[in-house]
Amino acid sequence: MVRGEQGQVLTTRQCAVLGSPIEHSLSPAIHKAAYAHLGLDWSYGRYEVGAEDLEDFVAELDDSWRGLSCTMPLKHALVALGQPDDIVTLLGVGNTLVFDGHPSDPTTTRVCNTDVLGLEAALRDADAAGSTSALLVGNGATARSALAAVARLGVTHVTVLARSSQKTEALAMLGDRLGVAVDHVQLGGSFPRADIALSTVPADVQRDLAAALASASGVVFDAVYDPWPTPLARAVADEGSAKLLNGLDLLAWQALYQVELFTGQTVPVSVLLDAAHEALARRA
Repeated sequence: MVRGEQGQVLTTRQCAVLGSPIEHSLSPAIHKAAYAHLGLDWSYGRYEVGAEDLEDFVAELDDSWRGLSCTMPLKHALVALGQPDDIVTLLGVGNTLVFDGHPSDPTTTRVCNTDVLGLEAALRDADAAGSTSALLVGNGATARSALAAVARLGVTHVTVLARSSQKTEALAMLGDRLGVAVDHVQLGGSFPRADIALSTVPADVQRDLAAALASASGVVFDAVYDPWPTPLARAVADEGSAKLLNGLDLLAWQALYQVELFTGQTVPVSVLLDAAHEALARRA
């Protein structure tokens, strides 16, 4: 229970996920499961908000609001609304707003990036800590977060498989700041084995390289989780030896860090994974 500016009692804390489109987000199910596990009478909603409307949306919130999860296309726009953490400063993108004061006050709002922390944690849980090399399919925004995550594991060399070498140059500049050497291989070309393989591209793009990628690493991450299984997931199952992670693992782990930021408490990641799988099954 908190009190507003005029002393009125506000019965619950509010959080939500914002983005566009947002109707299929699994975040409400995941966060509600976390709050129920913690015994908190908190709400977690879902709002369709575009980048041009984010600042106005936040300005209209009251003191009952504790935080927001922000997905596409808001990950750049939210950076200007508060004080960025180290990862946000590095990448220029975030996914979480934490309100330590009034939501409209940028001096008491934290801008955080739990995507990088979530992927790092998921990979650590798959025994990928101490890896030194990685294959990275794609060179867009998700690939930037993936590069930052594997650098935190100890990876020092990343081979990027992508169509555009120009975009890979931007990744290489980020790699320089992270202490990671980044090489470019044209999508469809041959590539070396690595400790970790990460696909950040849609299922149809990964189809022709799925078999080779599945046999090139002991840990494989596929950012896609719906529809499932993807060609890469099928190839990993056929190959039989690699550990497979997907976008639900990332979604649950990054939400765990959001829950910690919002509530100051933690929950077993299994609670969040179960909620994500159940929500996805209901949707299907």
